[in-house]
Amino acid sequence: MTLLYEGREWNFDKVRRAHDAVSEIALDELGLDVYPCQVEVITFEQMLDAYASIGLPILYHHWSFGKRFVRDEVLYRKGFQGLAYEIVINSDPCLCYIMEENSMTMQTLVLAHAAFGHNHFFKNNHLFRQWTDATAILDYLSFARDFVSRCEDRYGVDAVERILDAAHALQMQGINRYTRRPKRSLADELARESERQAYLETTWNPLWSTLPGQKQEAPPAGVTVAPEDRAPSVEFPEENLLYFLEKNSPVLKGWEREILRIVRNLAQYFYPQRQTKMMNEGCATFVHYEIMNRLHEKRMIDDGAFIEFLHSHTSVTFQPSFEDRRYGGLNPYALGFAVMQDIQRICRDPTGEDRDWFPDIAGNGDPMGTLRDIWAHYRDESFLLQFLSPKVIRDFRMISLHGEEGRSYFEVAAIHDEQGYRSVRAALAREYECARIDPEIEVVDANMAGNRRLYLENRVHDGQRLDPPSLRATLQHVRNLWGYPVTLRETDARTGKRLSDGETEVS
Repeated sequence: MTLLYEGREWNFDKVRRAHDAVSEIALDELGLDVYPCQVEVITFEQMLDAYASIGLPILYHHWSFGKRFVRDEVLYRKGFQGLAYEIVINSDPCLCYIMEENSMTMQTLVLAHAAFGHNHFFKNNHLFRQWTDATAILDYLSFARDFVSRCEDRYGVDAVERILDAAHALQMQGINRYTRRPKRSLADELARESERQAYLETTWNPLWSTLPGQKQEAPPAGVTVAPEDRAPSVEFPEENLLYFLEKNSPVLKGWEREILRIVRNLAQYFYPQRQTKMMNEGCATFVHYEIMNRLHEKRMIDDGAFIEFLHSHTSVTFQPSFEDRRYGGLNPYALGFAVMQDIQRICRDPTGEDRDWFPDIAGNGDPMGTLRDIWAHYRDESFLLQFLSPKVIRDFRMISLHGEEGRSYFEVAAIHDEQGYRSVRAALAREYECARIDPEIEVVDANMAGNRRLYLENRVHDGQRLDPPSLRATLQHVRNLWGYPVTLRETDARTGKRLSDGETEVS
């Protein structure tokens, strides 16, 4: 075989040859199924800009993005923070950004990691297939950018930022976790916006202001909500706070409701990524490891390039021990890659322990088919609950600790025995459950005909109360969007009893 490249320097011909070689292994040997991929080379400044706009190639303006850009740029230039080698967008075609500062080996690595590993996961995992529309996201981002820009020109930057600040503060409470509302294409969204504006224009009649004793001022554009956006009756409880405010706020204008809808849609777009962070990175890391090893076995990259790859790979999958100053929890790259390599081992060469724990896959001789099925049908929580093996628990030296409020010590609740493995696996899986991590806040009532007070309820799990200063600041954003007093009550999720001091009001 001929080497794909020699040395560190890259050019577009070398990148194309590497892409074609990686593609052949990924599609023909690993059996991956991917979107068409658009590879773009960017500078480190453009990578920082993508960091600032939460990894999206097109987005509306907001001061928080500039603040994040300045922070990351200072840390990068002072050497306190590195940059990702790539960014990949869940779209069709899949967008893969690679940095021009990368060496040719790193360009090959990130093509395998992002353009095929992440790409396959985006296209096939059921959460992404159910909750996101890869074909429409880029068009919707363009629509969102242009709409917000027009609002800034017409109503002023301060007015738009006030709505965006509130929407960003509440975006994790703007997600449909359990019920899926119909997905609409960009054309549908544009048509609905036009209908709302047309409804406003046809329902306002200046002649009514000429009647004696009557006064009708022309409302600002977009004040009235179109009939199809009005809920005939409000149903409680409502888990999606931003959706409730968008549809039922007495004070929001049409364009403000549209901005809430944009932020909601973007938060929903990222929700599957939050639920599959460890699996997604584990899939991409496993794929690039397999591809780079096969390129080296075929003599398509030399030993120097392979050593460079191994240095980068081991740095990404390094897991500091808990007493290490660098420890910040379990590395999703390390844990995901370890479990997927372990599944490959179980399929090929299982032990007696493996056959007891995983009788359905042990020794089936088809590791890639097994992994493709897992990548399609699981998320982080269910993946760990099903496939975290005793071997990986031992390799990572996991144990379960139990502590209670007021105690100065922890109790070792589970060790390396059969019951302990199950307890550790269940406890770790719970840590990846987004519905448990995010506060469970619902709209439980609203006095629509009287003082219009809005009532929220936070169901407290495991004694994890909301931070009072942050709670009051966030409720102020709710108050700004609702226009009237807001009350939040905290209740125990297990017993349903209201906590004695768990009520906060913002008038």
